[in-house]
Amino acid sequence: MSKSIRSFTPRETVSELDRYIIGQNKAKRAVSIALRNRWRRQQVAPELRDEIAPKNIILMGPTGCGKTEIARRLARLAQAPFVKVEATKFTEVGYVGRDVESMIRDLVSMSVKMVTEEAMEMVKGKAEEAARERLLQLLLPQPQREAPQMGAMPFNIHFEQDTATKNAEGDPEREETITKLKEMLDEGLLDNREVEVNVTANPGMPMVQMFGQTGMEDMASSIQDALSAAMGGNKSKRRKLKVPEALEILAQEEAQKLIDMDVVHQDAIERAEQAGIVFIDEIDKIAARDGGKGPDVSREGVQRDILPIVEGSTVATKHGHVKTDHILFIAAGAFHMSKPSDLIPELQGRFPIRVELDSLNQEDFERILTEPENALTKQYHALLGTENVELKFLSEGITAIAEMAAQANEMQENIGARRLYTVMEHLLEEISFTAPDQSGSAIDINRDLVEERLQSVLEQEDLSKYIL
Repeated sequence: MSKSIRSFTPRETVSELDRYIIGQNKAKRAVSIALRNRWRRQQVAPELRDEIAPKNIILMGPTGCGKTEIARRLARLAQAPFVKVEATKFTEVGYVGRDVESMIRDLVSMSVKMVTEEAMEMVKGKAEEAARERLLQLLLPQPQREAPQMGAMPFNIHFEQDTATKNAEGDPEREETITKLKEMLDEGLLDNREVEVNVTANPGMPMVQMFGQTGMEDMASSIQDALSAAMGGNKSKRRKLKVPEALEILAQEEAQKLIDMDVVHQDAIERAEQAGIVFIDEIDKIAARDGGKGPDVSREGVQRDILPIVEGSTVATKHGHVKTDHILFIAAGAFHMSKPSDLIPELQGRFPIRVELDSLNQEDFERILTEPENALTKQYHALLGTENVELKFLSEGITAIAEMAAQANEMQENIGARRLYTVMEHLLEEISFTAPDQSGSAIDINRDLVEERLQSVLEQEDLSKYIL
């Protein structure tokens, strides 16, 4: 079931990232080389393979410049397990809060989910066929036979059993009915019919949530599994469902029967160890500050706890022990109040590659609004298209939007490309509200419309910081 690391060349990786992220070529080159080095390591002789450690990366740049998106798109491209964690959520061991090992447990859980989905996809055909057979039995249950009387002769008992078996297996009328039901199921004629199915319940969630706040997720999960086993496993209840919903549930149950979860867990751990990516955001917020007094459990203490995981250690999870030696760590932060040298020296040495991302300007905003496959203009065009309203973003209108976003970032906090979300919502608020009443119309987004809708907003936001 395990899949090898996808072998994109650095140039292909950068090209794929360009489809969604504008600019930041230095960061794209750095992560593309790191991804290719993983594939190269797999081709090296086994005796040298374990000696090659990943070159972890620190991305430095203001908020909204694309740090998180680069890491997320890279993991999706490589089909690798990926988790994003906030460094500020962790505390030193022994204090209330999440311990740093939880990031590896989260990574393994994500890897198990990925491998399970792939395994279920491989047996999808067999599972669907088995589910159809079960569904047909629910739609046409076996005829109930009355139990023989206590005083009946043994011959009569055997005769009743033989007759029931014969009717169940070779009844021509029943087989003909099942054939007709199959045809009706294929044509969708049974979609509105309801059947009763057993649905497995998932008890114990409050316990997981209670323990999860103190960094004891695996302990809570183990306790929950033990209690569930002691009470006879997960309980199930009968529910009435439409045929398509019932078929989907039955297919999932059949797929679970066809896959070996021990093999899934083994493959998932291997994938997490060899291809996992952990993105540690806001790492600049745990840099030690000069003049700090008392225990700093959320800063230098967290750095000391992160260090052995990044260096390479073994973390115990409910799926097995995981080695972190070859997991790729990508850290990110704005570093406007601190600098990478404020981190403890040992941790600095484990992030040898440092890339500074550029701040976004008006020209970048114009490209962001038009070039990516998920550009905001394309999103709003599709959203309002559902109301039969056609939005036409003229080039002069896009330029005006970019100007307003850049101006807002200069006047207030610089939040990068996230400013475009605010600007676009203010611009299209009235159109979105009245869209159901304007079905069949076409609206041009030009400079005059942009300035009319956004100029007053800029003035109000500029004055708002002087008002108590």
